[in-house]
Amino acid sequence: MNVRVVRFTDVSAERIEALRTRLEEADGPPEGVRATALTVLFDEAHGTAVVLQHFANAEDMEEGDRIFGAMDPGETPGTRASVDMCGVAIELKQS
Repeated sequence: MNVRVVRFTDVSAERIEALRTRLEEADGPPEGVRATALTVLFDEAHGTAVVLQHFANAEDMEEGDRIFGAMDPGETPGTRASVDMCGVAIELKQS
């Protein structure tokens, strides 16, 4: 599994709510993006967010990166500060 990790600054609760609404109204990810899961972490006190986009393999993640990288900044939760393309090295889950 691979995860594209995007950090945002200048994030407000209103932008997160607008993103939530858009995602709920969408019929899955944008065309061409083969993400398997999405997690959005929001620190309202600091105005930051971390978006975790999960992919089955590196090729899908790279294609998703190309598509998301071309996205209009107005469609994001804030100002994109960094993007990391990671392979999952360790994953622990409690039942």
